Amino acid sequence: MSAKAVTIGIDIGTTAVKAVAADEDGQVAARVRIPHRLRVPAPDQFEHDADEAWRRGPLAALAELRRPDAAAVAVTAMVPSLTAVDDEGRPLTPGLLYGDVRGRRDAGPDTTFLSGEAEEFLRWTVGEAPGAHGYWPAAAVANHVLAGEAIIDNSTASTAYPLFDGERWSESVCAECGTNPAAMPRVETTGVAVGRLRDSDTVLAAGAVDAVCEQIVAGADQDGDVLVLCGTTLIVWVTISEFREVPGLWTLPHTAAGKLQIGGPSNAGGLFLGWVDRLVGNGDVDPGRVPVWSPYLRGERVPLHDPDRRGVLDGLNLTHDGASVRRAAYEASGFVVRQIVEMSGARATRIVATGGGTRVAPWMQAIADATGLPVSVSGVAEGAALGAAFLARMAAGLETAVGDAARWASVDRIVEPDPAWTDPVEDRYARFLELAGGPSA
Repeated sequence: MSAKAVTIGIDIGTTAVKAVAADEDGQVAARVRIPHRLRVPAPDQFEHDADEAWRRGPLAALAELRRPDAAAVAVTAMVPSLTAVDDEGRPLTPGLLYGDVRGRRDAGPDTTFLSGEAEEFLRWTVGEAPGAHGYWPAAAVANHVLAGEAIIDNSTASTAYPLFDGERWSESVCAECGTNPAAMPRVETTGVAVGRLRDSDTVLAAGAVDAVCEQIVAGADQDGDVLVLCGTTLIVWVTISEFREVPGLWTLPHTAAGKLQIGGPSNAGGLFLGWVDRLVGNGDVDPGRVPVWSPYLRGERVPLHDPDRRGVLDGLNLTHDGASVRRAAYEASGFVVRQIVEMSGARATRIVATGGGTRVAPWMQAIADATGLPVSVSGVAEGAALGAAFLARMAAGLETAVGDAARWASVDRIVEPDPAWTDPVEDRYARFLELAGGPSA
């Protein structure tokens, strides 16, 4: 098989399925985006029509790419997620998504990385569809429709702890939820070949969690690099070389050898910013005339771990217009990045921004202004799909190590902080921390 072969990565995101076909150098030969609905039936519920988003979406993306010559395909998705399916793999219940109240334990918020959300999703879903053929996350639904078998990768399965104990689905936890391990998808190692697409010689690879796929092709591998994933969720990871524990933050292994990452996900991302955009307008903004958002419309994850927190717009006066309120929202997202960086105790040198939000210039500028750091904007906005395409190369025998994905990292532009905003932003950041309360630098 030629090293020039194209591989495909499919990313099931919160608002769309994104897919890219990439060559050996990580150059994107084709890309598609298939939007789907994000349903919020109640303030604390967060779901998909799983048939639309997890089953039909990946099929449509693959068809629109028109690359039957692809050597391999890998699927990535947000975590956790879950739906019940029938014996043909068709979803029977809503596709529950991370942060949904139906995944919350009665004991209250959990500040640990693995909070048991997937277990609670299973408990609720079994209650809605007892005796279903299977209970599958998004990637398993997609892999089944693409290749005929429900498969997820070990990184996705591991986020379901204690439902998945690191080696297998727990019989006791499944039983407590009213089902058994046979109803759960098969688990395989990230980057291995697990089958072939229906009626095709194209290899199906086991993918990885979307954030992992983003990271392997981002190039944020040096101490002081801050990877900011600008998607529906804002995810901030500061690269460090020695383990450190900070209350409110998570410390995890980095995909780069010998490195760790500290930070975590925040709700001050595209879901919040998109909501503000729908309410207000664009225009020029005076740096000294911007209110302050506490951007937690649906609670906050890292570092506050408070699912009941709600949004606040502070300091409004008659000089403010829609444009200033919009800038305040983008600035608040940047303030979250700054807060996590400062809490980490690391000496940050630059932001590496990836994800669909990198196309939103005001967001990138606000992150630079709020943190005082240059923002290196990734050359490929579909970072998770691109990382999945690299994993597909591994499954096809075209690559041997995940670390080699670093050569696919590219920078589209660098956004520098605007000096005119420095002093006003500093004052507003102090007010942001007062409004947030909880952990601070």
